[in-house]
Amino acid sequence: MAYTAADVKRLRDETDAPMMECKAALEEADGDFERAKAILREKGKAAAGKKVGRATGAGVVAIAVSEDRKQVAVAVVETETDFVSGNEGFVKGAQAIADAVLAAGSPAGDPMEDPAIKALAEELVALFRENVQVTRAVRLVADQPIATYLHHNRSKAAVVTSEGEGAGSDAVRKTAVHIVSLPPEVLTKEELSQEKIEAEIAIETKRALDDGKPENIARNIAQGRVNKEYVQRVVLLEQPFYADQSKSVRQYLAEEAKGTQITGFHYFAIGA
Repeated sequence: MAYTAADVKRLRDETDAPMMECKAALEEADGDFERAKAILREKGKAAAGKKVGRATGAGVVAIAVSEDRKQVAVAVVETETDFVSGNEGFVKGAQAIADAVLAAGSPAGDPMEDPAIKALAEELVALFRENVQVTRAVRLVADQPIATYLHHNRSKAAVVTSEGEGAGSDAVRKTAVHIVSLPPEVLTKEELSQEKIEAEIAIETKRALDDGKPENIARNIAQGRVNKEYVQRVVLLEQPFYADQSKSVRQYLAEEAKGTQITGFHYFAIGA
């Protein structure tokens, strides 16, 4: 079966594969268009296997949100270069992965072991000839609207669940912006383990001793520093709010979203 230059162009338009590969696929398929598409897909899978060990230092975070905003899916899709991750086709492919997670739910274990996610990643490998790895794929479900924030360069994002009158409100969304700006470790002080606190006190005690403070005073100084500096650094509700550092995130929410309580947060980033 013969093929024409128009067939090559159509195959390239539908697959985004390089022109010469489209021509070779049509030759191998003896001009059968659908068979040529299948050949390109198979070659994409083969390419994925060869590239899987290559480092992925770039990528995008994609978010899919249900109509009622009570379900959110996030996919972290990594690749080798910023050149590829900034391509509109790559962003579109990452979004397709997030949409698939929203529809099917969080995969069990490694996202790349999920057949549907792996197939979508392999399509991106076929298009861009770089290793593509989905490092996180999560669907979150809540009883009230969920707030999300995706950074302008798509390299990081945050999702915040809340309850009360202002659940999912603009104030909660700004809390998600804050999380991307100053990623915390936990929501409240009560979530900090005693082991972590004691480790920080030991570090600060040594610091005070090195500054020449007596041992009994050094311990008190250390506890004060941990209660102020460490807690304000790692606890979301105690952090100074990114847009107004004169108040904590807790105080900001009390003023701007009265009757609303943050129940959880998730931070996503390339390489994290």
